[in-house]
Amino acid sequence: MKILAFAGSTSSTSINRELVKFVLKDFQNEDIHLIDLNDFDMPVFSVDREKKGFPEEAHNFLKAIEESDVIICSLAEHNRSYSSAFKNVFDWASRINVKVFQDKPMFLMSTSPGGYGGGNVMNTAKTFFPQFAADIKDTFSMPKFYENFDLESGVINPEMLKELKDKIENFKNQIKN
Repeated sequence: MKILAFAGSTSSTSINRELVKFVLKDFQNEDIHLIDLNDFDMPVFSVDREKKGFPEEAHNFLKAIEESDVIICSLAEHNRSYSSAFKNVFDWASRINVKVFQDKPMFLMSTSPGGYGGGNVMNTAKTFFPQFAADIKDTFSMPKFYENFDLESGVINPEMLKELKDKIENFKNQIKN
């Protein structure tokens, strides 16, 4: 099984990337392709720019999805929505193929330093991603990242760790069928 994994952030210290990397430890026997949104840097989407053609990076993002069997991602929340970097990649890709996520099973996550755990971006994504052909199998939001996560150990809150591990198993069971 080929897993495409990414954080919806371009930060070099992305906490969402750390969450993705932690979850990927439960998929060590799989073919993992962890991408960095910095590799998909494009001009800000506009219809005027679209008339000049699509950036190669947008095609590359769609190709990475196409070549995967499942998607694991954790979205950063900026001002209660997607980060501008993710939104731009998403906007360009959706103009090439409205089925951006190509009906791939997805484990969707979010985390933030605050008490809502990226809940706003999660709620938005749960509503809109299926309209772009995301097959969201399960979700996980983790509030107060710095209180509940250690860079060496991962999730240190026992209740959250159990919830996450249960959701990972649920996701694995769903994608087996």
